[in-house]
Amino acid sequence: MSILSRISRRSAAKQPASSGRPSLTTKVSYLSDTDIFRDLSSQELSEIERVTAMSTCRKGKVFYTPGETGEVLFILKRGRVNLYRINPDGKKLITATIGPGTVFGEMSLVGQGMHDTFAEAAEECTLCVMSGVDVEHLLLSKPRVALRFMELIVSRLHEVEARMENVAFKSVPARLAAFLLQLADQGEGQIVGVSHQDLADMVGTYRETVTRILNEFRSEGYIDFGRLNVTVVKRDELDAIAGG
Repeated sequence: MSILSRISRRSAAKQPASSGRPSLTTKVSYLSDTDIFRDLSSQELSEIERVTAMSTCRKGKVFYTPGETGEVLFILKRGRVNLYRINPDGKKLITATIGPGTVFGEMSLVGQGMHDTFAEAAEECTLCVMSGVDVEHLLLSKPRVALRFMELIVSRLHEVEARMENVAFKSVPARLAAFLLQLADQGEGQIVGVSHQDLADMVGTYRETVTRILNEFRSEGYIDFGRLNVTVVKRDELDAIAGG
């Protein structure tokens, strides 16, 4: 059974026909907030809505694995998704964190790949899903969407390269400081729902190492943190560490 079929079946099982399902207006609104669709008219968005399935994934759900077959495009409306790989030693390394309003998936037509990659809901997520056939038709019929796709893929490649470069050449404190600043920018200074293990997976180290460095940052007054939340207090100091 394809990914699209499985998600559609799960959505139908969770949401009775009489209640809880997103309306046409709601789904079109979701799509209009997505980067690659921002140039389209309401009528064009309605056409896309008819070939998408919508699903909600709970936090921690791995909804894509390297063993999946077939091409699929995920459109993230709400929540965050971590894309990660497992090295031969079984260690997890997050290669990208996807936020609302963008897309990801296995689409060879546009060079968007998920080879050896897992997709996991970092928090509860709302996803729209399109099949490879529908995406191919969309790109061939709407050049503006194809252009946005290219822009997105170039940006995503730059992010992955920067992340891998940080892992290869920067110290763990520098990598952790950089990721704290990046996450804080997304949450207006607050980082919520991210565990020490999540941070360790992002910077390619062990949870115990992250906990020790966070305690050092807090003792210096650079941050404050509690359970599943971090507050950046002294951004300039963290920025100096990140650049080291």
